[in-house]
This record gives sequence, C-alpha cells and structure tokens, in this order.
Amino acid sequence: MSLFFSEDYEHADVQIRFEIKETLFSECSQFQKIEVFKSKFFGKMLVIDDALMLTERDEFVYHEMIAHVPLFVHPNPRRVLIIGGGDGGTVRECLKHTAVEQVDLVDIDEMVSRVCLRFFPEIAMPLTTKRVRCQFEDGVAFVKNCAEKYEVIIIDSTDPVSVGEGLFTREFYRDCSNILTDDGILVNQSESPAWQPNEVAAISQKLKSVFPKVYFYQAHTPTYLPGHWAFGFASKKHHPIDDFSAGSYQKSQLFFKYYNAEVHKSAFALPMFFRDLLALKRE
Repeated sequence: MSLFFSEDYEHADVQIRFEIKETLFSECSQFQKIEVFKSKFFGKMLVIDDALMLTERDEFVYHEMIAHVPLFVHPNPRRVLIIGGGDGGTVRECLKHTAVEQVDLVDIDEMVSRVCLRFFPEIAMPLTTKRVRCQFEDGVAFVKNCAEKYEVIIIDSTDPVSVGEGLFTREFYRDCSNILTDDGILVNQSESPAWQPNEVAAISQKLKSVFPKVYFYQAHTPTYLPGHWAFGFASKKHHPIDDFSAGSYQKSQLFFKYYNAEVHKSAFALPMFFRDLLALKRE
C-alpha cells in the first residue's frame, strides 16, 4: 500500500502529492507540527504545519539564492543575522564566505533545529560551528530589542501565517533597518509571484516604505509550487547588479549547484507580469 503526503494550496485550488516510503518523525512543538518523511524521489523532506519546507533533492536552490546574492554584493559582510532558517541551510551557505566572521541565527522553534540535526545533518551541522550563535526566540522581539549592527540580514521565514506572520510587517522591516549598518542589505523570501501576487505586492510596498533601494529577484525551486519563487532585496546603499563583486566571486572559487555570476545578474530580469505586480514601469 502506497503512502502519500499532500500539500494543499487553497488560494489556487491546487494540491501536490508526494509518494513517501515512511514517516521518520512527527511531533508537535510548542509552536507547530514538525514532520520528516522519506520519499521515493526527493529523499528526506521537512514539513512544518503540513507545508513543505525542504527536500534533500532541491534545497540547494533556495538556500544558495537567499544567501549568496547579498553576500556577493556587500563589500565586507562580517556579521550576518538570519531570522528563521532553523534547518541550517542558509547558515551553511553563509559560512562559505571567509569574510563572514559571525552568523547569528534567531528562530522561534528550537525543535526545528534539533530535528534537522538528527535527520538532515549535512544541512544542519553548520549550526554547531564556532562562527554561529543560535538563539531560539521570537525574531520580531529580537530585532526590536537588538543592540548590535549587521551588514546583512536574511529573513528565511515560513509563509506569512502563524509564527511567520510578524516577519512580514512594515514595523518589522523598520526594526531590521535600524540594526543594519549604513550600507546594510536585507533579503527576504517573498513567496510566489504567480500564485500569491497579493502577498508579493504587499511585501514590495512595505519594503519600499522603509528602504531607499528595493529590488526583487527570482529562482526556480521545483518543490516550491509553482516553482517560481521571489526574494526581496532591500538596501540602504548597494545596487544588486552594479555592486555585484565579480572579483570576489572569482576569487572565492566556491562550488555551487545553482548559483553563479550569470544567474545572479539574470535573476533580477523579471518577467513583465512580475514587474507590473511590483508597479515597475515598462521600458
């Protein structure tokens, strides 16, 4: 008898179904339901509140694109703050940069990290390294009360519901701006422009009300339906293409599965419906 995990996209009247071999973990934390499935094609899968967070087969797309775009634009990203991202994938990518001296991870749910250390060690083990400080608390409150400054802030959040809802407000973006350096960059996952246009438009409006420079870019993650995913790039000073450091990219000699210099630049070339959604003018 076959086993299946199904994820419902109620706003689009769509359901995606994955055939799985077994359930490896299923428990409720104080905040949410956390599950790990072993699938026949995608490997192990992390699911939170019935929403797919990552699979072993394609997690690298999201994690590389949310981390390396800002880190190859900022000239000296010494301190990085990650809000959410308890699975450790974004931390893993940030630590590939020798310029990064410290990564602070703030996630509300410690169980996510513990589960990932157990079932996804190749993704989560960087959480235990010396350059990383993990604090398991509310990211909204942390940012509001933080006395430190960061060159880069990455909002690696779940969807804007439940525990993730507060990470999509104008007030939160303003608090993030306050703890960024004068040339700081914020990047956040911004949902799907094809299936969640209202959410993407709202994120754009809120970021633009706080930051002088706001751009959006995209990546294609197969298991994040509809595969087309958006990221916001908000900066006090830097332009994501004009200030991209090709020299740093070449010198790094880092290995990537998705990201490269050409992808970095082309990711900001948005299709017209996406540009119109963001109220960008036609050229």
